[in-house]
Amino acid sequence: MGVPKFDFNEEEIKKWLNHIALICLSEEFQTLKTELETIYCQSNVENFRLTAFQDALYAFIAQEEDERVCAIHAH
Repeated sequence: MGVPKFDFNEEEIKKWLNHIALICLSEEFQTLKTELETIYCQSNVENFRLTAFQDALYAFIAQEEDERVCAIHAH
């Protein structure tokens, strides 16, 4: 698995990686990931740990985007 090619400069990529790392280290993220792992394991989801991680990360990024859009429209 290689690194996908994007039209972002190195600083932009580092900013995103730092942001993702902070999300993944947060207590809220860890709690959601653990809850999803439990649900997915009980539901016999293949690769339940990876799927739970991906879904939790997506949820946090989507929530932040929704909050950003709402803040922009509020002004």
